[in-house]
Amino acid sequence: MKLETQKNLAQLTWWKVGGNADYFIMPESVSELETALEWAEVQGYPVTVIGGGSNILISDKGIEGLVICMRQLKRVAIEKERARLIVTAEAGALKAEVLKPFLQEKLAPALFLCGLPGDVAGGVVMNAGVSECIVPREFVEIVDWFEVLRRKDGKNQILRFENSDVHWEYRHTSGWQPGVITRVCVSWPLQPDADMSKKVKQATRMRLMKQPLNKPSCGSVFKNPEGSSSGALIEKAGLKGFQIGEAQVSEKHANFIVNLGQAKASDILKVIEHVQGEVKKQFGVELRTEVKKLGRWHTDPV
Repeated sequence: MKLETQKNLAQLTWWKVGGNADYFIMPESVSELETALEWAEVQGYPVTVIGGGSNILISDKGIEGLVICMRQLKRVAIEKERARLIVTAEAGALKAEVLKPFLQEKLAPALFLCGLPGDVAGGVVMNAGVSECIVPREFVEIVDWFEVLRRKDGKNQILRFENSDVHWEYRHTSGWQPGVITRVCVSWPLQPDADMSKKVKQATRMRLMKQPLNKPSCGSVFKNPEGSSSGALIEKAGLKGFQIGEAQVSEKHANFIVNLGQAKASDILKVIEHVQGEVKKQFGVELRTEVKKLGRWHTDPV
């Protein structure tokens, strides 16, 4: 087990901000992951698991205990069975890698996945989805099952959760915790769309036009309130371009907060809180974040 101390985490996040992990490991196998969890339990350290780094905001003061980064658990297996394409991916496999076999077969999940950052386990954790009215548009529609590594009574156990075992809702799942997701199986009927490659290229081109992909961000910061759009509300509130330090509400897409170069996590949090306050004051709407705060914060969770 290659254990590091005082590992800086900023480069492992999309925002490129955050402090150090007290202890850090990037396991290359489930057995290494098991060893890491056992070690942390014996030492009495809290455990924080990170993946692709797209939907997290890590405190400038870092994270206490052991941080486990799942990026090296990224193998992907592909098979065809019962007229379905079945893709089984380790937790750290990027959604962009899971997309590839669906695109090769010209299947609908390729269009869905091309709009999502991060890894496949993160997709399950938050039931990741897109705003476009397409099928599929959320992870619940493509997941068959996933496996979770759990520590119980001093032992490791792998549990499998079928899709129907899990409570899926907008940007959240429950019913499988506690534990660490290790593998995810997704599938789709082998019903090709001859125009899928063209649709994916067009969707990618539209994102490049509408989203600030040339600057560090976490993707969409806020969940869309029911029947409304966070981006539209933020823009209507006159907050495009609002800036604290080098953290800025994107002038291109108001539901993105970008790092202009030297932003701190605390700057980003202040922008988030200001946006929430203004939208609440002007429209009576409480914006909730998709992003999760991790580490040594001394304020209430957003």
